[in-house]
Amino acid sequence: MAKKAAIIKGDGVGPELVEAMIKVLKAVDTRVELVLCDAGENWWKKHGGDTLIPEETWNILRECDACFKGPTTTPSTVSAPRSAAVSIRQAFDLYANVRPIKTYPNTAKPLGDIDFVCVREGTEGLYFGSEIKITDGVSIAIRKITRSSCKRIAQYAFEEASRRNWNAVVAIHKSNILRQTCGIFLEETKKVAQSYPDIELWDYHVDNIAQQIIKNPQLFNEKMLLSTNLFMDIISEECSALVGSIGLIQSANIGDNYAMFEPAHGSAPKYAGMDKVNPTAAILAGAWMLEYLGEVGHAERIRSATERVISEGKKVTYDLGGSARLSEMAEAIAKCAGE
Repeated sequence: MAKKAAIIKGDGVGPELVEAMIKVLKAVDTRVELVLCDAGENWWKKHGGDTLIPEETWNILRECDACFKGPTTTPSTVSAPRSAAVSIRQAFDLYANVRPIKTYPNTAKPLGDIDFVCVREGTEGLYFGSEIKITDGVSIAIRKITRSSCKRIAQYAFEEASRRNWNAVVAIHKSNILRQTCGIFLEETKKVAQSYPDIELWDYHVDNIAQQIIKNPQLFNEKMLLSTNLFMDIISEECSALVGSIGLIQSANIGDNYAMFEPAHGSAPKYAGMDKVNPTAAILAGAWMLEYLGEVGHAERIRSATERVISEGKKVTYDLGGSARLSEMAEAIAKCAGE
């Protein structure tokens, strides 16, 4: 029976990127059924309500084996619903947000070649989403950290390090200040580490690693960087700059029974409809989704084609030093993948 994937078109440049991703998936003759649906700020502005995701999209998500989310815009007003990504992560318990950070041949490498993976706990922390107004001048945010969630995200990081034959997991925290919440995270990570004697556990305060990543990024090559929700959201964004463009960074949100794939970057509304932005992250996230759904060969063809097009440098977008349109780069990757 064919697998099914929900495809959220998103906001801003999302629809263009989704179209590009689908073009490449069809070029390798995927058997996955792709079901298009809506979510995000544009839908919410038209329909209102307390969610960025319509009920019909929730139904499609539940009926499918995985989903791909184009970039969505999250309104910043106090009364606006929580983001589509956070809502889906929490609804399907997608606790592992994973971002590979790797440089490509013939691209800008501000600080040299990079190859590591950022792993972020995706269901709690400050993204738990509870804020309290004490007075007109005072509000507080609740940071929820549980031992069970810390244990399973640490297990994911160590398992992935083992699978890749990498030698260390780097735990990022601020336990000298956040002694209870970061304390739990570090304690549970150390417990998990005991079951993996061949993999070292390094630990860094989040402010220290923020400068170490710039000072000596190769120190972390072939390592898994692990942290809680907000800390790794920020650190992984910093790491994205090491490869020259966040347009190259794919992302997955993985749970025990479901997964959501997306480009790591935002919806870039100022570029909407301009056929301009880099489609690489969306295309690679689509390939990762195919791999998750069992089409490993198809995923490898797309990855190889993407690397080839980037390495040749003839049909690449402005952020990679080229002049190709989004659609032109996607077409080049699709043609290469389909050969």
